[in-house]
Amino acid sequence: MNPHTIDRRQFIKRLTGGAAVLTLGGLAGTTRAATATDRVLLGKSGIEVSRLGIGTGTNGGRIQREMGQPAFTRMIRHALDRGITFFDTADNYKEMHEMLGKALEGVDRESIQIQSKISPEKYDDPLQEIDRFRKELGTDYFDTFLIHCARNRNWHTQYARLRDQLQEAKEKQIIRSYGLSVHGMEPLEGILDSDWPELCLLRTNHNGHHMDGPSGKWREAGNRDLALQHIKTLHDQGKGIVGMKLVGNGDFTWIEERRKSVHFVMALDYVDAVVIGFKSPQEIDEMMGMMEEGLARRGGG
Repeated sequence: MNPHTIDRRQFIKRLTGGAAVLTLGGLAGTTRAATATDRVLLGKSGIEVSRLGIGTGTNGGRIQREMGQPAFTRMIRHALDRGITFFDTADNYKEMHEMLGKALEGVDRESIQIQSKISPEKYDDPLQEIDRFRKELGTDYFDTFLIHCARNRNWHTQYARLRDQLQEAKEKQIIRSYGLSVHGMEPLEGILDSDWPELCLLRTNHNGHHMDGPSGKWREAGNRDLALQHIKTLHDQGKGIVGMKLVGNGDFTWIEERRKSVHFVMALDYVDAVVIGFKSPQEIDEMMGMMEEGLARRGGG
């Protein structure tokens, strides 16, 4: 897909009354409503992504795999047509590297951002595995690359070798930026005193469902307020923040519950972007609308 085609569609949408319509501000100039597809900077990483990113790991990728390649590709192309350029995947999401790679065939690589993740202590030679990831996805590099699912407070020392290898991968220009995702309050707090992650993938929603708690167990009630306090501190330190679990790992099945959560997260000016897994173009459209409602309440992002 030609990136200039995507840009033209976005431009037309903005001129003809889409969610990103330009609003005249009199002689003082113009203002524009913030949108789900605005390009946002992830902290001091230097990486810009669309505010909404497409996740491929719902229930370990099962939901996306069960769509089948044709339907999955149609959904990814719909996202591109709407102006979404950020795509998240991981080695643990079985087959999703390959499925996403096929869905993005022909898309200009410079017009999109791809994030993948590697499980710590799983491989003897992570650099070799990153080469495999690149082949599976059909890409020369990753824009963002994360240590997947840190669970311990001392991850910084525990994963020292992997951190060094990701630094080497960045020097070789096969990744552009590195960071980690966390599951649990302890590893989240472990980031506060570390200058290593350039960005973090962190759980955030309105009621703490599947957010970080004291033990890091999957279904424990998360301490929303403490987690958000730490997330704000990390953002203030210059780390890029990408939110996940906005719809409670798919548990927010009532539309008003989803809307409440999305509006809540969009009001947090220390969450740069979000990644959400979808199974249809309609879900993408719904989310974009909810995000833009929330951003309007925030006052333009």
